[in-house]
Amino acid sequence: MSELLRVERLDVHYGGIQAVRDISFSLQEGEQATLIGANGAGKSSTVRAITGLENFSGNIVYNGHSVRQRKAEALLREGLVMVPEGRGIFARMTVLENLQMGAWLRRDSVTIKREMEAIFARFPRLAERQNQLAGLLSGGEQQLLALNRALLSQPRLLILDEPSMGLAPKMVETIFEVIAQLRERGVALLLIEQNARLALEVTDRAWVMDSGSLVHHGESKAMLADDRIAEIYLGDMPL
Repeated sequence: MSELLRVERLDVHYGGIQAVRDISFSLQEGEQATLIGANGAGKSSTVRAITGLENFSGNIVYNGHSVRQRKAEALLREGLVMVPEGRGIFARMTVLENLQMGAWLRRDSVTIKREMEAIFARFPRLAERQNQLAGLLSGGEQQLLALNRALLSQPRLLILDEPSMGLAPKMVETIFEVIAQLRERGVALLLIEQNARLALEVTDRAWVMDSGSLVHHGESKAMLADDRIAEIYLGDMPL
């Protein structure tokens, strides 16, 4: 596999507060990885820097090019897609319009139509409400909409920021079923998640973040099986 994302000595500051401290990691094409840690550990600041939404020092390279001073549209055209914490749906647009926005850079209308039909067949609730305002959906339905909208943009790297936050257990299960299928699509995944067990179960590698720094990394399965790692690094997170 070739390298898709490289983060080198990343720092993020908010005034006098340092949210991210000198972190480095890389992600390969098609690899599934997770960044886990307690609330406030610096996870969201890290991915906001990767997607050009935060100023940073250090270096971030996606698809062989620095992301610094690059427009979001250019990164999107190269397949860098994020579903932010809070979902980021267009509340005053319909469910169908939200999905169409996911495919707005594409020109393969026949394939887009087929993919839309597959989404509605798999998730009847979205089909039933496709002409209703997205802001009227439940939190779980909004997350499902945001995830499918992102997939319609044909990502090479999909960043998901806290996809299970505030959702009922059944909806979390549905969301993670979709996430688990990204591997079959060949989509690289960077998952930001407080629920450590769920995140580790669907990924290949993991980094643990604490107080803005990376404090541990390794294979996800090994971290799940290592009681010492769970006690030291994951003790205050859902398992």
